[in-house]
Order: sequence, then structure tokens, then C-alpha cells
Amino acid sequence: MNLILIDDDLLVTAALKTILESDPELCVRASGSSGKEAVSLYERLSPDVLLMDIRMKEMDGLTAAQTILSRHPKAKILLLTTFSDDEYIVRALKIGACGYLLKQDYGHLIPAIKAVYNGQTVFGTEITERLPGLLRGTGEPDLREFQISEKELDIIKGVAAGLSNREIAESLYLGEGTVRNYLSTILSKLNLRDRTQLAVFYLTQRASD
Repeated sequence: MNLILIDDDLLVTAALKTILESDPELCVRASGSSGKEAVSLYERLSPDVLLMDIRMKEMDGLTAAQTILSRHPKAKILLLTTFSDDEYIVRALKIGACGYLLKQDYGHLIPAIKAVYNGQTVFGTEITERLPGLLRGTGEPDLREFQISEKELDIIKGVAAGLSNREIAESLYLGEGTVRNYLSTILSKLNLRDRTQLAVFYLTQRASD
């Protein structure tokens, strides 16, 4: 798996490269220290996953990610930062980043990269727990263009609130198996892979409405 690593701290870059290449499946093809370098390297090398810091000179990681995704919508970008700033998290959701991890989560870094490579969306545990409250007060999204029914929307809301299938079933007076069937249909309609992607999709739609 080919990676590009972008961080403006050379010591962090060296440490991350050592961690990542301890796994024989991972290869850091190139590294850079700014968002501008990230855009240039992505265009030249088309990596499997781009791992990028957020706060950098010249062009920050979020702006670079937005630029890359506007040209390559299927780009797999994982943001890695020391900052769990709410504004950053919401922007990452809106632009379509595949993940957002805190740098102190080094132990989860390699599994997160592999998950992103396999099409999953990854947010650190601390961030995932905060997602439902980040967009509190925003309006409900209109998902009719995706052929999402009212009942399906209720189930999506439950997933975004962090409820289990059993808890959703109890709140909607449905069987747990029925909820699983609904979820399968919803994921198929929205072309999503898992519950995390579904929660991120819902919160992103709330943010954009």
C-alpha cells in the first residue's frame, strides 16, 4: 500500500515513517511539509492513502484535502492532528475526508490506514463520541432525493446518536432483526459501507442544509 505523509514537523514525519514502515504492507512513497506539497505529490503519485496534518504553513491540511477531493472525489485522505477542534472536525466531515485521528492515537494509526484503504471511514474514539453533539441545533436534512423514508430516517438518526440496533428497535417499537434489515437497505441506497459512514453522512447532510 503506497502512502504519502504530510507534516510540517520533520521529527514527527520521521517518527511516523518509522511507525508506518514497521508494517511490511505499508510503504511511504513520499513526504512533504505543507498543503501545497500534498496537492502536488498527490497529483504526481496517486497514493492509496494520504496521511496529512492540519495546521501547516502555506496551505493547511483541510484546504489541501478539499482541493484534492474536488479533483479526485475518491481520494482517501486521513487527517492526523494534535487538535480536536470542533470546527476542524466539522470541516473534515463536510469536505469528505475519510478519517480524523489525534496524533496521540499512534496505536490506532496502522489499523486506521488499512480501514480507510478498504473504504471505511475512521474517526478516533474521542471524536466519534463527540460527533452527535457537534451539529446540535442545525436543521434536519431532507433525504428524499436518496429515496429515504421517514422510518429509515428515524433509524439513521438513531445510528448518528450512537444507539445500538437493540436501542433503536426499542425506541421505534420494532424488532431488532427489522432494524438490521432497514440498515442494510439504507446502506445500499446511500452506497455506504458501515454505521460510521452512515453517521458521518447524516451529520454532513445536517451541516450542509
